[in-house]
Amino acid sequence: MAGIHITDIEAAINWWRERAPSPDGVTLAPELRALAEVYALLVFHREDEADEQGFPAKAYAAWKAWYDTTPDTPCIAICSTSQGDETCKGCGRSFEEVQLWPEMSPAAKRGTWRRITLQGDAWRFNRYAERAREAGGAGSAGGTGA
Repeated sequence: MAGIHITDIEAAINWWRERAPSPDGVTLAPELRALAEVYALLVFHREDEADEQGFPAKAYAAWKAWYDTTPDTPCIAICSTSQGDETCKGCGRSFEEVQLWPEMSPAAKRGTWRRITLQGDAWRFNRYAERAREAGGAGSAGGTGA
């Protein structure tokens, strides 16, 4: 099963903090509280991701609300897997990831995003970074294809 990485939980927490700020500096919105509990457990257990299947329902709903605001695919419409490459030079995904993208879970997609962003050698991060920004995301997220 795919895991939701702690950096995605942090991003969701920050996204919710902008949308539902604390009225008194102490009280958290329900979405923030749910995400903060998962985050705290990850920190306590020194883990960097939580299994998508075991994610508490309220925390998952809050994370999914943030996820839905991120670009779905890293595709920049330059697909070298269609030319026989095992890894796409345009987006950095494997042939299998390109083919199965529509069926992948949100956490699996974010895992792929994390890997290709950390590698940073796909054209979307250098040669065609401007094209990636125009397609819906700069650097760590973006694109319009499958």
